[in-house]
Amino acid sequence: MKEKSKVVLLPCSSYREDSVYGNLKKGLELLGGLDTLIKKDEKILLKPNLLKRAEVEKAVITHPAVVAAFGKILREEGYEQIVLGDSCGNGTTGKVLKGTGMDTALEELGIPAVDFQEGVKVKYPGGIQAKEFILAKEVLDADCVVSLCKMKTHALERVTGAVKNSYGFVQGLNKAKGHTRYPSADSFARMLVDLNKFVKPRLYIMDGIVAMEGNGPGSGDPVRMNVMLMSADPVALDSVFCRLIHLKPQLVPTNNHGEKMGLGTWRKDGIEIVTPKGVISMEEAVKRFGNPEFRVDRRAVRNGIWERMAKALNIFQKKPYIDGNLCVRCGICVKSCPVPGKAVRFSKGKDKPPVYDYKKCIRCFCCQEMCPKKAIRVK
Repeated sequence: MKEKSKVVLLPCSSYREDSVYGNLKKGLELLGGLDTLIKKDEKILLKPNLLKRAEVEKAVITHPAVVAAFGKILREEGYEQIVLGDSCGNGTTGKVLKGTGMDTALEELGIPAVDFQEGVKVKYPGGIQAKEFILAKEVLDADCVVSLCKMKTHALERVTGAVKNSYGFVQGLNKAKGHTRYPSADSFARMLVDLNKFVKPRLYIMDGIVAMEGNGPGSGDPVRMNVMLMSADPVALDSVFCRLIHLKPQLVPTNNHGEKMGLGTWRKDGIEIVTPKGVISMEEAVKRFGNPEFRVDRRAVRNGIWERMAKALNIFQKKPYIDGNLCVRCGICVKSCPVPGKAVRFSKGKDKPPVYDYKKCIRCFCCQEMCPKKAIRVK
């Protein structure tokens, strides 16, 4: 009988240092202990979600308390070779961290925050969707990668969690190129699965104490979920996240393709949920910790003839729209657009909001993701 994927669910209603630290310590015990996951002499890379610079309370980035608590545990357990970094959507690791409290915590722990400046092309013949990547040098230098992801919604993939957080391993501008190379939700998801299988993060920790619902991953609204999740299986972890927000996990492309491609499982009977008080069923987890009001796209995928025609004709599709009342014409959406020639431009001058050319738009929603004023929504 195949061994079930273990997902640790830690009830945690506060970002107080002692609360987060104690819960992470317990979670690691439930997974078999830190020393069974990481060897003392290994080079460790911590990879939080550092999408862009934003107030911590907005739930855009992994909370500094979660990162600091895990870093403290590593130091106490005698791990010496640790760095932290991410390929941020806008800005560098150092700039995104500045003023969040994560910067000072890392300094106190002696953990350098590194900017992913150098990219290295690597071949992956075993990839199903992606046969090569350009990854940050620090990712390749590490013996062990730990993903510290954030519980959020996502316009393209419905949610962003453990599997999606790994896109930050891709260096700099190559992330934008990836959206043009893998423009659909399915092709992008398959690439992400290949990426996780190549890098093989050792452990995934999800900060869901305060999550993001609605117009995520950068312009949504904070919502309390009061949990942290931990697992070595990113698909199982993301699937528990989905069930807690009453979203069918198989509707999320990274879950669907993640199981098909052998990264993990989204199926309830393949997952064991462990809490500090013992093993509980998926139904019990949803009953106790779920949020049916969580705002996320739960619509079923339709593949009938009319839907295929609409897609071919580029009608009735999800599209980004700019709210002229909120737009401050900063141009970040234009800069973020990965399409050659830009699918969103200041075609009416910079005193007016940018305008979309939907014939060019590939629906990657990078513009919506990076807008600092929540002025772009997907409809």
